[in-house]
Amino acid sequence: MWGRFRKAGGKVADVLRTEHKAGEGKRPHNLFEAAATYVTACADDDQARADEAAGWVSPEALSFGVNELACRAVIALARERGESPESVARDLLGLPAA
Repeated sequence: MWGRFRKAGGKVADVLRTEHKAGEGKRPHNLFEAAATYVTACADDDQARADEAAGWVSPEALSFGVNELACRAVIALARERGESPESVARDLLGLPAA
């Protein structure tokens, strides 16, 4: 099941990649690079870098990437702690246990 999900996510990622700008020799950033940079910039309180990363992809693509990063992070942390993803997410947000 996860394999199909990852395969579908990969297809979405390919579709949402940014285009090369005229005269640029660099490869374009993909939505996961944008999401990782955006989230780390926000964590470091670096608004300029967050704004730069937000410009690499469409707002919809950035939202998808940030959501995917959040899901993967919560799952990884839950495995590390030996807890459920729900309890980890609630703890990270400062919410009471359900």
